Amino acid sequence: MSREAIQPDGLARPKAPYSPVVVSGDHVYTAGQVAFDANGDIVAGGVEEQTRQVFANLRACLEAAGCGFGDVVKVNAFLVDLGDFAAFNAVYAEHFSEPYPVRTTVQAGLAPGLYVEVEVVARKPS
Repeated sequence: MSREAIQPDGLARPKAPYSPVVVSGDHVYTAGQVAFDANGDIVAGGVEEQTRQVFANLRACLEAAGCGFGDVVKVNAFLVDLGDFAAFNAVYAEHFSEPYPVRTTVQAGLAPGLYVEVEVVARKPS
């Protein structure tokens, strides 16, 4: 099966060797998105502000592939501190509705200054 790599408009180009979005058949995979603005700078603020930027980046990735949050079937979320889960979850809940995608949330070491990273898998609407 073929795969198409996409660099969404308004999303900082990765410095490392990976694609922000790959479409394979009707499946859409995003790389882990962090709180980088369009210039590649970390947004100011705490976990809530960073989570909002992460979801803006995810929206750009999904839209570039012809999808939206309603097409997401799987979410992997990584938090530096699980004590931030409530703040993360409040922003998360603004983007998804029932039936919710499956989700895994774990505590992980991220690059300095980053508090949250999220990757998703979606299916393109038919």
